[in-house]
Amino acid sequence: MSRAPDKWRPSLGFVIFTVLATVAVLPLVGLFFFRLYDNQLIRQTQAELIAQSRVVATVYAQEVEKRLGSGIELGAEVPSGVLPDPGDQFTPIRPALDLAGNDLLRRRPDALPTNRPADPAYVEIGAKLTPIIRETQKVTLAGFRILDPQGVVIAGRAEVGQSLAHIEEVSDALHGQYRATLRNRVPDKAVPPIYSISRGVGVHVFSAMPVIVNNRVAGVIYTTRTPRNIFDHLYQERGKFILAGLAVILGTIAIGLVFSRTITLPMRELIERAARIGRGDREAFKPLRHYGTSEFAQLSHSFLGMAEQLARRSDYIATFSAHLTHELKSPLTSIKGAAELLQDSLQDKPGGLTPAEQKTFVANILSDAARLEAMAQRLRELARAESLPQNERTELAPVIGDLKTRFPAGHIEATGSLDRPIGMSGEKALIVLSHLADNAMRHRAKTIRLEAVDERTSLRLTVRNDGDPISPPNRDRIFDAFFTTRRDAGGTGMGLAIVRAVMASHGGSIRLLPTEVGAAFELQFPIA
Repeated sequence: MSRAPDKWRPSLGFVIFTVLATVAVLPLVGLFFFRLYDNQLIRQTQAELIAQSRVVATVYAQEVEKRLGSGIELGAEVPSGVLPDPGDQFTPIRPALDLAGNDLLRRRPDALPTNRPADPAYVEIGAKLTPIIRETQKVTLAGFRILDPQGVVIAGRAEVGQSLAHIEEVSDALHGQYRATLRNRVPDKAVPPIYSISRGVGVHVFSAMPVIVNNRVAGVIYTTRTPRNIFDHLYQERGKFILAGLAVILGTIAIGLVFSRTITLPMRELIERAARIGRGDREAFKPLRHYGTSEFAQLSHSFLGMAEQLARRSDYIATFSAHLTHELKSPLTSIKGAAELLQDSLQDKPGGLTPAEQKTFVANILSDAARLEAMAQRLRELARAESLPQNERTELAPVIGDLKTRFPAGHIEATGSLDRPIGMSGEKALIVLSHLADNAMRHRAKTIRLEAVDERTSLRLTVRNDGDPISPPNRDRIFDAFFTTRRDAGGTGMGLAIVRAVMASHGGSIRLLPTEVGAAFELQFPIA
């Protein structure tokens, strides 16, 4: 028997453990390598800067409006497509910075000197807003720069009087467009990789909020803050993350138990059953304790059913071989003895066989040879009967017509659903009915009646005869191979065994019915 080459193969338990371990690690992979949480922290920071900037911008706009009558100068006109629809009650600015996008820029450029100092009116507004932004900074830790319409810093801890108009986000805000960016904190170095572990502390969030008065830019609220360090955040939220880790571990264990219950245990038990069956343990045919899934249940039923069928076939072959050896032994012994006596009589010894005795022995040889020939024919029919059907179908009406032709001496009557196709070839159906008819005729039956009844999924055929009844002791043995009550008349005891084998191989059945006169059999033919 060919076998697969011996090499290392992972066990099912190892594969399941690897899958579960991978599933358990996936949240950490997403957290530390895909930086999803970093993005969340950055957008949270941007949202906070938007809210703070908008409050300061509202105060700034009110101060500018108070000074419009004194001739305060406004900046660039805001394009119509930039301003929100006046009919909209809410115009939220949603945080949209993304580490995986193109929002990460180099370190913020330094402020530049300006050729045009800020208008004294704006300097006065800056001085008025300075206490507000300093108190706000104490709580929010955000950096504030308040710029006039030309981009000159009028309030902040540093860079007052210098220009930030050359910075990209400030330039957009001076034209009425809100802009936020991420900038690298490390000077004079290339932008770090997108998935750098230090990203949480290596970037700044910059937000430039324009101040709009009469559809013109009156200034810019320029804010910045470092997003929270992811490790610091994890430490502060350690309780929640510990609970989440425990949930992942418990979920992994639960999934492992489900896998063990539904896959590993049934498979190991099935392997153990196969080993026991190989050792000849007949108790191994019992159903498994755990099936797990419907597929394993089907696999187990199919495997144990096949193994049990093979075991029964093995027992049947052993018993059949013993019976066959016994049945062949008698005619062979008779033939051998008769041949030896005939051989002795040909040597002209005194007291040789008379011609009449020679004829008797020759007749015995021919009779036993005919018996062996009949037994060989029955064995061929039995082998053909146990072969699997191949899309066979026929109707009983023509089969019964051939049966009447084969047994002209008997009176055969047939009624019922004889035109319903059955799942059996006409040849095998004729073998079944021929053996029943032959058995009836040999037991002095004169009439054989067949009645077919359509039962939707099968065709029930009752075969009755008025021959000799079957004695109660023999009723349980008539389907056994080589059992016969006519051994002296040349009976092989194979007829009813062949009938049962043909019916069983086609999914049908045969049973003996109780009757007071003759014998009656009920056959269940499968519908084609």
